[in-house]
Amino acid sequence: MNAELKLSKFAKYAWVVLAFNILVIIWGVFLRASKSGDGCGQHWLTCNGEVIPSAPQLKTVIEFSHRLTSGLAFVMVLILLIWAFQTFAKGNAVRKTALISFIFIITEAVVGAGLVLTGNTAETLTAARPFWMIGHLTNTFILLASLCLTAWFASGGKTFNFKSQPKVLLLLGLAILGVFFVGMSGSVAALSSMLFPSATLSEGFAKDFSETSHILLRLRVSHPILSVSVGVFLIFLAGWLKSKAKEIFWVNRWANVLTILVLIQFASGALTLLTLSPIVMQIIHLFLADAVWIAFVLMSASVLAEDKIFAKNNLR
Repeated sequence: MNAELKLSKFAKYAWVVLAFNILVIIWGVFLRASKSGDGCGQHWLTCNGEVIPSAPQLKTVIEFSHRLTSGLAFVMVLILLIWAFQTFAKGNAVRKTALISFIFIITEAVVGAGLVLTGNTAETLTAARPFWMIGHLTNTFILLASLCLTAWFASGGKTFNFKSQPKVLLLLGLAILGVFFVGMSGSVAALSSMLFPSATLSEGFAKDFSETSHILLRLRVSHPILSVSVGVFLIFLAGWLKSKAKEIFWVNRWANVLTILVLIQFASGALTLLTLSPIVMQIIHLFLADAVWIAFVLMSASVLAEDKIFAKNNLR
């Protein structure tokens, strides 16, 4: 992707769609953290049996507004798909990633509906709820990646080179798995903190290591361990790729952004833990997690688009 490239209307729209979906996700965090997920009862598409709530409580307003913004996100991705097929030739990468985005905005809606219809919202805890949360997180990450790549290809990003040194692909693959595991553990940690709040930090630690605590609380400690481990790996990976990319602008740019975001996320995670996960910190922490993921996707895309990085004498 050329640093001086003038973006087309489609490319600008694709970046707007990505940004809007991030806002919808952030509002979803507020919905969960404020325990407003049952604001429309176990009804979907209607809200408490009504198309438009006639006498809504605050949590109903929060839930209904999330549904409205999610619906708008769906329409925006549908427009993105139609526009991509009208603008780009058959086989173009933009068509493929736009189609994947549309598929995962559908599954995003299905997972959201499933949470509501099965009653896995607000303070309800079932054996299935952690798996719903993990599925929701996984789907969201894939949706963001596909929207990000749609915008990236539309902005002039070159086709990926997968016939390359396996070392690079292996490291990128390990990083993807690591980020997903961190996200999954984070969704479980957020759920446990919401359902089993602690009055003090010492009380929270005691719950984490007590044999009588719920399994979600005992699993919560895995999140900071995974976060630090994967974060350090991402920083070293970004530095290694920069050393191989040398003067390639976008690889260096996104590697730097990724490193900075990971360090900020470390601070955010520590502050979230020390302040016992208030809603504002949960929102910031999730936003930074999405930002880290997008920066990693853009760094990886920039690497895979550059044949020069894969020269044998450049990967030792």
